[in-house]
Amino acid sequence: MRLLTLPAPYCTVALDCAIRLKTETAVPGTLYQRLVIAEQNLPSELYPYQERVFLFVDPELVSPSVCSALLLEIQAAQEQQTPEACMRHVVSHALQAALGEACHAGALQRKLQASPRRALERYFHAVVAAVEQMASEPSPSREGHLERLEEIYCSLLGPAAAARGRYGGHDALQDRPPSIPLPSPYITFHLWTDEEQLWKELVLFLRPRSQLRLSADLEALDLQGLLPDRESARVSVLSTDSGIERDLPWGADEPPAPSSPEMEHAGLRRKGGIKKRAWPLDILMLSSWDGPPGLHRRTGRPSGDGELLPGVSRLHTARVLVLGDDRMLGRLAQAYHSLRKRETQKFCLTPRLSLQLYYIPVLAPEKPAASGQPELGELATFLGRADPWYGSTVNTLCPAIHKLAAMPPSLDSSRTVDPFILDVITYYVRMGTQPVYFQIYTVKIFFSDLSQDPAEDIFLTELKVKIQDSKLPKDGFSPRRRGVAEGPGAELSICYQKALLSHRAQEVTVSLRATGLVLKALPASDIEVSGPTHCPVTDYTCLNVSVTEVVKTSNLAGRSFSMVTNTFRTADIRIQSQDQRLLTLLLDKDSRRTFRDVVRFEVAPCPEPCSGTQKSKALWVSSHQQEMERTTAKCKPLLMPINTFSGIVQ
Repeated sequence: MRLLTLPAPYCTVALDCAIRLKTETAVPGTLYQRLVIAEQNLPSELYPYQERVFLFVDPELVSPSVCSALLLEIQAAQEQQTPEACMRHVVSHALQAALGEACHAGALQRKLQASPRRALERYFHAVVAAVEQMASEPSPSREGHLERLEEIYCSLLGPAAAARGRYGGHDALQDRPPSIPLPSPYITFHLWTDEEQLWKELVLFLRPRSQLRLSADLEALDLQGLLPDRESARVSVLSTDSGIERDLPWGADEPPAPSSPEMEHAGLRRKGGIKKRAWPLDILMLSSWDGPPGLHRRTGRPSGDGELLPGVSRLHTARVLVLGDDRMLGRLAQAYHSLRKRETQKFCLTPRLSLQLYYIPVLAPEKPAASGQPELGELATFLGRADPWYGSTVNTLCPAIHKLAAMPPSLDSSRTVDPFILDVITYYVRMGTQPVYFQIYTVKIFFSDLSQDPAEDIFLTELKVKIQDSKLPKDGFSPRRRGVAEGPGAELSICYQKALLSHRAQEVTVSLRATGLVLKALPASDIEVSGPTHCPVTDYTCLNVSVTEVVKTSNLAGRSFSMVTNTFRTADIRIQSQDQRLLTLLLDKDSRRTFRDVVRFEVAPCPEPCSGTQKSKALWVSSHQQEMERTTAKCKPLLMPINTFSGIVQ
């Protein structure tokens, strides 16, 4: 109980462990059974939860040898983890955990090995029913639970063999209980080649067994008014009554029950005027947070498996694991933003799917390790500083993956594959429950060609600006005066909102000549120098801007130029080239996301796509509530969670 009084994340992890220990103490074998059923997608009506690990690798960023090594480990593990083998593990573990020494473990394993698929499924469902019934009872009876499992045990081995095991009729030395392994989760390997590939894989994960039910649920949600409309939020229904109260049927003033057919089929009821439709705020603002937006980075709020919408349970958990560097994370941010934007138009994945994101750094093949220890990306380094256990467990996996890929393939097919990488991945996706949230930034780009429409994109870690050698063409020719040195770089006008802990709006506008600038969303270290004091910025959410300014000095020898780097923190920024110099933008260090011939660009925190639909409710609320909700919707940023073990440790 003392651990529960500690600050987060210690109290959160301690509470989760206490709940698990209480469940396992009350019904031994429950956690193992539920974990195997969910991770291996075994069919069970009493425990219908399913999980899947999606491993995404960009083939242009990760070498083919690394992809082959990972795929070999995954295939070798899944060949041994057939559904029949997992069912045998569940039955054996449940009976041994409940019966203890009275269980003839060796004979039980041999009997299950010899059982056909249909009989094995019958034993599996019987054991799952017994354990889940015991776990669901408020005051479970241990004797009744043992009797039900003993009946299953006797039906497997027969009464005589069960009696010998109960009274110690077998030699314990000759028949030691075989170890029951915990299978690794079901992992699917994907080469990320399509921008919408993440969305497609998540939809295919939901549809195989619930395609009909999925469409029915969507229709019901639309009729209940829980689905945000695309154009207008009001639905008109033809009224057949006269509008007089005495003409209404008896009992019309009493609202029907939430689960009644009247509530499901009535999109709009008439009762003295227009009926307001109930819009749960958590539906539209899925990553909403209480309080005003600040600079402190949010962490440690894992999403649960409860109901987001009434009557629709989140039975599926998709654990998306990406391998790569910061460029891969930029692609993940694009896919995450696109997925959230789709949900505003077709609200089908979020109510049923719990999406968990994980990241393992793997360097690109063109980045050699000069010192033997490769340098990690910015986000991996940041997570290692924020969560020391992530740094010593996940970040150290990068050199091991490259060593595994450099090993020559074994010609002996009978040799077992050492699943070292797979074991660390399994440990990470199971125990990494505390997310760290990262702000996604949007950039609006204006080009020199006025006929070209402005472009919009997003970035997660870095935006780099370079000055092009080419200039904007002029209509006329204006000769430059002799002796006037233009100097390197370009004249830039920078207007930014200063990042302050007091949330006060302070806008700064400067004009300077610079040779380039870099906008980073993550601090370079835990301690950054800001004036005479050191300010910890590990948990700050803001842009760190570094401008390489050109300083012109005059002396007897003539004019000279020196470079000075100025840094500041901001929430949003607007930059425009004052002279004819053009700019080149590079997003998330990815050469495939380069924009040339830019004259102006604007960077701001990317808003939550769902916040736009929030404004459609203004027809039904008062002016005070309308102003409050508009302010709330405007300030909701889009945050992308990356799961770690403890979140940010203060």
